[in-house]
Amino acid sequence: MNLERLKPHLPWITLALLVVIVSLIDPNFLNPASMLSLAADIVPLFIMALGITFAIYIGGIDLSAQSMANMVTVVATVLLTSMGAWVAVFCVLLGGLFGAFSGFVTTRFYVPSFISTLAVGGVAFSVAQWLSGQRSVSMNAAERDALFGWMISKTAGVPHELMIAAVLLLVCWFIERRTVVGRNLKAIGAGELAAVASGISVARYKTIAFALSGALAALAGLLFAVKLSGGAPSVANGFLLPAIVAVLVGGTPLTGGVGGVVNTMIGTLIVAVIRASMLYLEINATQQQMFFGLILIAAIALTIDRAKLKIVK
Repeated sequence: MNLERLKPHLPWITLALLVVIVSLIDPNFLNPASMLSLAADIVPLFIMALGITFAIYIGGIDLSAQSMANMVTVVATVLLTSMGAWVAVFCVLLGGLFGAFSGFVTTRFYVPSFISTLAVGGVAFSVAQWLSGQRSVSMNAAERDALFGWMISKTAGVPHELMIAAVLLLVCWFIERRTVVGRNLKAIGAGELAAVASGISVARYKTIAFALSGALAALAGLLFAVKLSGGAPSVANGFLLPAIVAVLVGGTPLTGGVGGVVNTMIGTLIVAVIRASMLYLEINATQQQMFFGLILIAAIALTIDRAKLKIVK
């Protein structure tokens, strides 16, 4: 089997090898309770990575996801009392609106997505600082438990966060594989000029991709707020790099057109196993970020389609 045939299977193989290695280091790693807890802890990152997948799938990038999640932790906390359960709908719509604005700036003014999303992320961060007074804010515990306590509860020992992740994965998979939106996003990622020539409204579908990314980042932020019973402008800091790594090591390259949300699930599990091993080896957060930075470089180098990049600037 040559490398090209093996390439689509590398994420699964990598995950299996990592699980074996970590289980040899820590025999308790394969304990079902430990694995469920590990999977539940990684759900917010997975949701954020799901959204970023849509942006990368079209050959773009979303650097606003972390700031979006931070903003939503504050918005959800501040507005919970006045809006009740509707705050969840408001937060998701707000994230989608911010994401759509990134897409509008990219398509209307031809601003590269890494610049437009970075700028929108800066706006989201400023909103979070303004609403929170540049400090942590706390939810009313009784209201949180009454309205959103189900999100962090368990049924038959299975955390509800995993059920939420499974539902979101199914929804995103359906969008990607069974809708016109998904087919057009794949066409844009595979070859934007060809998509334009075939009559696809590229600007519209790019905007949809960024709106989906923003909405899912907002959902990740909402889950952060519920789990932590509060929010802050920096709650999700340190999640953007692992989320992008999860997408890339899962097999969705920056050049777009291949991969997808199922690949991101595998990539997120790879990130979860790596993080667990680093915690076991007592590697601190700063060193973890350095390691994920190196993995990001390696993932880009191994997955990128060089046929689409004649010149690198």
